[in-house]
Amino acid sequence: MAISELLSSVLATGVLGFPLGMAQLNLPGTEIEVDTPARKGWVIYTVRPGDTLSQIASRYRVDARAIMYSSGLEGAALRPGQVLRIPLVEESSDESRLPPGVRTYVVRRGDTVQSVARRFDLTMLGLVSANPGLRSLDRLEVGSTLYIPTAEPGLLLRLKRGETIQDLAQRFGLSVAEVAKANGLDSPTDVRAGDLVLLPGVQAKTTYQRLLQIQEAERKAREEEARRLAEERRKQEEARRQRLAEQRRLQQQSRARLQQQAQSQPRLRRANAVVAAAGYRWPMSNFTITTHFGRRGVFQRFHTGIDLAAPVGTPIYAARAGQVDTAGWSRYGYGLHVVIDHGGAQETLYAHMSRIAVRPGQWVDRGELIGYVGSTGWSTGPHLHFEVRVGGAVRNPMAYLP
Repeated sequence: MAISELLSSVLATGVLGFPLGMAQLNLPGTEIEVDTPARKGWVIYTVRPGDTLSQIASRYRVDARAIMYSSGLEGAALRPGQVLRIPLVEESSDESRLPPGVRTYVVRRGDTVQSVARRFDLTMLGLVSANPGLRSLDRLEVGSTLYIPTAEPGLLLRLKRGETIQDLAQRFGLSVAEVAKANGLDSPTDVRAGDLVLLPGVQAKTTYQRLLQIQEAERKAREEEARRLAEERRKQEEARRQRLAEQRRLQQQSRARLQQQAQSQPRLRRANAVVAAAGYRWPMSNFTITTHFGRRGVFQRFHTGIDLAAPVGTPIYAARAGQVDTAGWSRYGYGLHVVIDHGGAQETLYAHMSRIAVRPGQWVDRGELIGYVGSTGWSTGPHLHFEVRVGGAVRNPMAYLP
């Protein structure tokens, strides 16, 4: 089956095919119309038992590498049920002639005109001149074919029906001998319609400038989109800062009310009197005190609270009513922890939790559940590290507990 018949069959069954359009080349004193590039399409093929990549490529008369690139294959191995994307190209002739100084290259994922030109030591203008039907400098169709001039650069055109080498030579101000030599022809009549002809020294400057303009327009569109996204992120960040500022303002107001309430109470000096007035309670019901407040040894750090050992998941309760100031992960070894502001510059801290049951800004009553015992952060076993802070300084919790 000829490629043209195969493409007609494919298009009739609904597989996508599209024309690549027209292009023009403007040279000094000459304006020409480049013939329409080959129509392209794809066959979506499901691998059957016994199929091999080479058999499928031969069946559809395409390069096996083109199937691999189009289908995203890492290797040639196939499995039944696998879906392949087979690129097809309808050419003027199944045996169209290629100039001896030109080779083909199958586009791979990530290729651009610039990267392909650099790979073959060409200028971008030189590569565009060999492929005047290109539509973009940045976007190349994976599996499509590019023509690479390996000897003399020039404009590569497909000979139209009724057109001769003499016609092309006259149009571009070249001699027939020059064109014949560049194309390895013994006679100007050794070519036919559909063959590719290299016009040495001719450059597709107009096409290249048009592609540069398209590239610049796409670059500006990307920059504009990036600016739009940046502005959107800036507005979102500003809204977030405003929400946080409002939360801090409300927390400060709440702290001020608590401080006013605390200041209205009589000042008590003895620890047991403080306990009676403040109403502290133990943060857990069943536990074992494993470490007390204070210095533990010459080479050990000062212990800023008391450790209450209990199984993982044991409920932890607020030792006193107040507003949750912090509920989350600590950078200083406390792991999952909660800090409650009780007003009057008094705070309690509950560290190494396995799970937190409150959120910042929440008001909790004395004895209300705030989390569960764990061993997160700098911890050697499940326990609750409990601290009492007054005016930002740690105090012995035993002086505040009943």
